Amino acid sequence: MASFHTKDVEEVIKELDTNIRGLSSSEVEKRIQKYGYNELEEKKGKTFFQMFISQFKDFMIIILLIAVAISLLVGEVIDAAIILAIVVLNALLGSIQENRANEALKALKKLSTPHAKVLRDGEVKVVSSKEIVPGDIVLLEAGDFVPADGRLIEAAALKVNESSLTGESVPVEKQIDPLDSENVSLGDRINMVFAGTTVVYGRGKMVVTGTGMNTEMGKIASMMGEEEETIPLQERLNKLGKTLGIAALFICALIFLIGYLRGTPILEMFLTSISLAVAAIPEGLPAIVTITLAIGVQRLAKRNAIIRKLPAVETLGSANVICTDKTGTLTLNQMTVTHVYIDNNIKRFKDINDDNRIFKLIATSALCTDARISEEGKKIGDPTEVALVAALKKLGKEKVELENKYRRIDELPFDSDRKLMTTVHKYEDKFISITKGAPEYLISRCSHIDDNGKIRPIKQEDLQNIDKANEDLARNGMRILAVTYKFLQDDNFDREELEKNLVFLGLIGMIDPPRPEAKEAIRKCDLAGITTVMITGDHKLTAEAIAKSLGILHEGEKVITGEELDKMDFDELVKNIKKIRVYARVAPEHKVMIVKAWQKNGAIVAMTGDGVNDAPALSQADIGVAMGITGTEVAKEAADMVLTDDNFATIVSAVEEGRTIYSNIRKSVRYLLSCNIAEILTVFIATLMGLGQPLLAIHLLWINLVTDSLPALALGMEPPTKDVMIAKPRRRDESIFADGLGIQVLIEGIIMSLLSITAFMIGRTHSLETAETMTFMTLVFSQLFHALNARSNKESLFKINFFSNKFLIGSIGIGILLQLTLDTPFLSKIFEISVLNMNQWLWVLALSFVFVILVEIEKIFLRLFHKKPDKEFITQQL
Repeated sequence: MASFHTKDVEEVIKELDTNIRGLSSSEVEKRIQKYGYNELEEKKGKTFFQMFISQFKDFMIIILLIAVAISLLVGEVIDAAIILAIVVLNALLGSIQENRANEALKALKKLSTPHAKVLRDGEVKVVSSKEIVPGDIVLLEAGDFVPADGRLIEAAALKVNESSLTGESVPVEKQIDPLDSENVSLGDRINMVFAGTTVVYGRGKMVVTGTGMNTEMGKIASMMGEEEETIPLQERLNKLGKTLGIAALFICALIFLIGYLRGTPILEMFLTSISLAVAAIPEGLPAIVTITLAIGVQRLAKRNAIIRKLPAVETLGSANVICTDKTGTLTLNQMTVTHVYIDNNIKRFKDINDDNRIFKLIATSALCTDARISEEGKKIGDPTEVALVAALKKLGKEKVELENKYRRIDELPFDSDRKLMTTVHKYEDKFISITKGAPEYLISRCSHIDDNGKIRPIKQEDLQNIDKANEDLARNGMRILAVTYKFLQDDNFDREELEKNLVFLGLIGMIDPPRPEAKEAIRKCDLAGITTVMITGDHKLTAEAIAKSLGILHEGEKVITGEELDKMDFDELVKNIKKIRVYARVAPEHKVMIVKAWQKNGAIVAMTGDGVNDAPALSQADIGVAMGITGTEVAKEAADMVLTDDNFATIVSAVEEGRTIYSNIRKSVRYLLSCNIAEILTVFIATLMGLGQPLLAIHLLWINLVTDSLPALALGMEPPTKDVMIAKPRRRDESIFADGLGIQVLIEGIIMSLLSITAFMIGRTHSLETAETMTFMTLVFSQLFHALNARSNKESLFKINFFSNKFLIGSIGIGILLQLTLDTPFLSKIFEISVLNMNQWLWVLALSFVFVILVEIEKIFLRLFHKKPDKEFITQQL
């Protein structure tokens, strides 16, 4: 890479064949063709063929292949061919499932691509970071990820955290002057910025010098592998599968021994035992979990929630506390100036026509912003600042006209500690600084007041009037900004003194109306046992007014400020945390303290954030939620979930989806395990009782193929139940078999096996082949009907909308169709089944349907013993 750090700005721009207005769109296309996209090369994923081959690495499949080899050796060619065909078909289905999950995750990665602000054709545009090319002019501000390597061409108090690259945690102060030496370490290249680092303070502009694998981060990435993400639930089910596998192998070995001692041919018994082991082990469970999660993630994306980390989907179902920002999340994020206070009077902004004093207040405040409104009417910047620029526009003036007249020459960017922003402007031969911010932080810095255009020392009476006006506006739920200024002698000013001895000009009151859907979402949270906590930087009275209107703050609950929080020790906060529903005037670092205090009380916490300083709280929370519109790239990177609409209701929708996903996985587990238990017990009981062999190896493999794949997967697509947001959140350590599911699985497995044995005994009165056929048919139809039972743990299947899960109906239909095709002469010979008469078919269908009735009776008992939510409470909520 060229030594850009040793060259001055003009040389760098010339060498990269660009200009300070940015590249043209056509030039960008050419450079993408030349340099490629600005993205790191990912580890090459498995091809479909590789996925298919990997399916044969499973221990039980290897055993089956050995069984195929033995069958060929002893001349059982047909058996070997059928087993091999079913194994290949099973592997094909597994590959399709794995490929589908991978495609879903690839789509997810595309949705969560970071963005950057660039100059293109002389205009500021927000583009995907991957579309940045060498020569692009990128705008940087606090909270941004640096999207590529670049040489700085402008820097205003710019500080960058380069710990991800250099390991140095202290932010680096940047400047634009060329360096003397070429051999300077990355950490000392203070006129360069690097991909993957973070702007923590100030603003700047860079010209891109390297993208993708040609960045310093790319060099590191080329030496690293990519770790696969692990899902806790999937890990637990993997362990469960292994445990059940060992138990199944033991039982199958026992069945083999008993069958052999009773005189069953050794090869036949061996194939049956191996097939039973394969059928009994729920090897599809981990794949079903991944696919169900991936499908859920896609559904969430359609509902404006991008899940960045798959384990978060599982955690969402357990969340019982949501700590949320107010602005833009609970409100519309459309701040509008409604009132002003100037010259000792509060006035409604919409009633103002031709008032020079009001114009001065609004124009002064608008100059001290980074917001703008494009010619197309697009609002760019912080909503509070946009409101000031919009108010100026309503008064008939464009911000750009003022900026041309009052040129900005310096600034102190806003930060959450000072809660102030200052800009310095040159007007003709005069210099003026403008400071705006929270009244309680700014008024104390004022030594003078602008009284009807005359500057005089501020009096105690003035301060009392300002405080009263501030309180009156805040009581009505408004956000208030104080606006001040002072004249400077020349451009040789002390930056440390800019925010001292200011002249008070006035207050601006604006309101961000609550989102209409937020109140309903909060009501849903209350119903679901989820506590909503509001955290805001707004005034205490403003926060209280909004919280009451949304139903967050109830009788006996508290509103506290960051100042009060600072006076509490951690143990005191832990003790009182459940009584505090609103935190006002807090700094982002307070969020970590709040999250930890809730977690100390055993809560599973979702926390929202959008700023650089929110990242620690987002990482600390069980579910970090970043804002997609107003959020910085740092916040998005630290989060588990990103809201593309910055809407609180979307968080609640995500929790609902998380609960639904977990519930659906439980349904799949219940279905698969009860079916597997039924298969084992059917063969075990018949063998133990000396009734003969109820199922052949090929039957067991077919059952595994037909009933263990499509219906189990379709159960993962069940829509949310009516009570999904009424039940209390589950505990973090709750077993997947909680709430009686383990007993239910066992009971249903036993019932299904007893009914299958009954079918076997009825068939025995005719012939062994008829008995095997009736057992085979009864077991398959019982399991297919059982997929309908599994749609609800306790609610009757007759109360569920039959067609609400078309995937399940389709999978059952396919299963029935496949099963009936075996009754054709060609396939019945291969599968060694006899043609059943009408009476025998009636027995098969009756026994299969009896299973449904018995499960319905089981559900009645479960409902009787199940503790229901308080009906009166639910009625009140609804």
